[in-house]
Amino acid sequence: MASKRKKVMAKGLSFLEGPGVYILYRDDEPYYIGRATKLRSRLWSHAIQAEGRYFHFWNFFSAFAVPNRKHRDELEGVLIAAMPTANSANPRVQREQMPREVRDLLRNMSLYRTR
Repeated sequence: MASKRKKVMAKGLSFLEGPGVYILYRDDEPYYIGRATKLRSRLWSHAIQAEGRYFHFWNFFSAFAVPNRKHRDELEGVLIAAMPTANSANPRVQREQMPREVRDLLRNMSLYRTR
C-alpha cells in the first residue's frame, strides 16, 4: 500500500512558508511573476493544477521573502516591468515624473555623446 505522506516542495527553505514574490521560469527565460501570502502554497498550486494557466510552462522558480505587502506589490511591479513574461498583469508601481534637473542632465549627456 502506498504511503499517504504529504510531499513538501523545497522543504529546506523555511522562508517559503511566508509571503513574497516569485518568478516561474521556462528553462532560462522568466515566464510568470507573481506574489503570494504563502509562497510554498502558491508555488505548489502552480505545480499540481494541470488545468492551471501556467502548469505546463515552467520548470523551475526563484522566490523572494518580502513580509511587507506594499514592498511585495512594488517588487512584483518592478520585476514585471523589467522582464518580458507572459503576465497579463500591469505593474503596480506608481509612475513619477523625473525632476526637470535630471531630465536636462540626461539630455545634455546624450547630446554630448553624439558629438
